[in-house]
Amino acid sequence: MNQHPSKTTTHPRSRPSTITRRTLIAGGVGLGGCVALGGAFTIPAALGPGTQTNVGALDFTNPLTIPPLADSRIDGSGRRVFELTLQAGETEFPGKGMAATWGVNGPFLGPTLRAAQGEAVAMAVHNELPDATSIHWHGMHLPAAMDGGPHQMIAPGATWEPHWTVEQPAATLWYHPHPHGETALHVYRGIAGLFLLDDDASAALNLPSEYGVDDIPLIIQDKRMKDDGSFDTNAASFPDSLRGGGVFGILGRTILVNGTYDPYLAVRRSRVRFRILNGSNARFYNLGFTDDRSFSLIATDNGLVPEPVPLTRLLVGPGERAEIIVEFAPDEEVTLRSYPQDLHVPRPIRRQLGADDTFDIIRVRAGSLGAAAPLPFRLAGDAGAEIPADATVRTFSLDDHTSINGRTMDMARIDLAIPAGALEVWTVQSDGQPHTFHIHGATFRVLDVGGQAPGATLRGPKDTVPITPDRPVRLAVQFGSHVDPQMPYMYHCHLLRHEDNGMMGQFVIVEPGTEDSTPMTLAMPEALGHDHGH
Repeated sequence: MNQHPSKTTTHPRSRPSTITRRTLIAGGVGLGGCVALGGAFTIPAALGPGTQTNVGALDFTNPLTIPPLADSRIDGSGRRVFELTLQAGETEFPGKGMAATWGVNGPFLGPTLRAAQGEAVAMAVHNELPDATSIHWHGMHLPAAMDGGPHQMIAPGATWEPHWTVEQPAATLWYHPHPHGETALHVYRGIAGLFLLDDDASAALNLPSEYGVDDIPLIIQDKRMKDDGSFDTNAASFPDSLRGGGVFGILGRTILVNGTYDPYLAVRRSRVRFRILNGSNARFYNLGFTDDRSFSLIATDNGLVPEPVPLTRLLVGPGERAEIIVEFAPDEEVTLRSYPQDLHVPRPIRRQLGADDTFDIIRVRAGSLGAAAPLPFRLAGDAGAEIPADATVRTFSLDDHTSINGRTMDMARIDLAIPAGALEVWTVQSDGQPHTFHIHGATFRVLDVGGQAPGATLRGPKDTVPITPDRPVRLAVQFGSHVDPQMPYMYHCHLLRHEDNGMMGQFVIVEPGTEDSTPMTLAMPEALGHDHGH
């Protein structure tokens, strides 16, 4: 297998499209209507693929790949050190074909990292890709210089060595590239993996915890594959393309779970924990089992919920994670499926974003099953700090698919200076399109959605949240204490094409009382060399 193709093609960033909800409605929402784009041409108002499904087309013949736990070592300073190599290669997807892919310590996706609360960790990230990129530790609380955003680029052939102490409770986090203007393409090609955090309180709950046995990762991604099995990367990298997702980004008809096409999982325990990551560029999933069995939500992005939440459907947007526990009986089979979802948008946008699609995700097959401990009635005791009466209140409007509050991302502009340790109230709203909104280096709790109490799936600690039109979401955002007035964190839409188009802002954490004197510009860094990150 060729691990290092001699040539990789990248695509220049195109001018953002200007399709808006108003344009869609003005152009007519019937399937026979058309929308004018600058008067140059017209396309059907449905804007993209019709309803898609793979139901009945899969045989569930391929055993689910479980990403390996990453090797690590303890260095002389007592730090847990991980070696990660970003590399290009080729991956065979049985039943589809061979594709040129990117991966971490392998040709596609990456190993699962694992560390404990209070533990010092260090990374050596070697970039053997043909392009500069970065690795962002999504959901992690850490200094901005170690965050892996677009200011921590790693040049081809260089090594980045961030280090920090894990300061947060048990959670399912993940890592992925974050180069400005190229994130969608780099993630789509395959750079992604889970980062699991453990703590004593979670371990004492006796939840399913044997990785790969009753504690199963499910990284769900959609791909557009050509007839030979290769990835269609054009639609991932051209913002103006209306193929397979239009202004939202690529929407694929092929579902991969942990990089496995047409997967099944043979379970050996009667109670199984699934750690779900929506690692797709743009697609939302509304997950449930084909027999409508109930399952229990036990954690959201940044940790455990207060008590198990019984569900039959779970909506996860791009970048979100959730942990669920499912009960199985001996010798049964059931399929996890993504059902149509209500994203509070007109029919043309529903169709373009794939909200009417139905996809089988994975078949679960139970044989003879071992016993499992009962599910605890209580999981987490921390409901979050009380919001102070003088808390700073901010409003963010996600405008079209290119800006926040009318401003497109500028790498040299600081948008906000936030005092260390602040608890702020942020209202995030959309002008007409669905988004997911992510804040780096912070945990938030959803206060209300459209003026109503949040649904059960939004009541845990979060770092990424769906935003749908005309339903403002209020967040209580807890910021960290790592002060650095010249190195920003990001907040942005996690539909990756929107992020690349400029729907992103920057904030710095500063000493309380210095917000007004903080410089709101910074110098642009070069791609990092070997000595950076110390």
